[in-house]
Amino acid sequence: MIIQLTGIPVVKDPEYIILNVHGVSYRIFVSPETLAHTLENTEITLWTHLAVRENSMDVYGFLTRNDLDFFELLIGISGVGPKSALGIMSLTDVPTLTSAIAEEDISYLTKVSGIGAKSAQKIVLELSDKIGTITPGSAHKEDADAIDALTAMGYSVSEARDALKEVPREITGAGARLKEALKLLAT
Repeated sequence: MIIQLTGIPVVKDPEYIILNVHGVSYRIFVSPETLAHTLENTEITLWTHLAVRENSMDVYGFLTRNDLDFFELLIGISGVGPKSALGIMSLTDVPTLTSAIAEEDISYLTKVSGIGAKSAQKIVLELSDKIGTITPGSAHKEDADAIDALTAMGYSVSEARDALKEVPREITGAGARLKEALKLLAT
């Protein structure tokens, strides 16, 4: 199995990068966060998961081993495929996601296209014991409230999510995070 690839990104697409590894190019599906930290023509190392299906072999890449481990936990849940898992991980960082799951915040997970209330409940149920030792925080709730406010103002969920990812974690409180996100969206 391919667990890690080091190479030079030669193409960046909104859903994937093409990584040239010593003359062999791999299409690697990545989250928006990974994509943002990837520069074309600059060597990068990605932790990878090879998803083998009847008619395809897809590679998913992550900046850290922790992100890969969380991805593999998600796809271990019946009904959650690699694309859905990557969508969930595109919401925010892994510590915030684990806090949402530990606090059983189903509404946070339903912000992902294709994840309904039943799927979110199943994810929380199956992962809560695996991540239960993590101390929950309120960061996911603040961001969820800010996303709701931004969408009410006419921004898309992805625009709101992307803006909030740029807001430093030191800024706390839904109102303060919303204010900073609005500043970023105005530029």
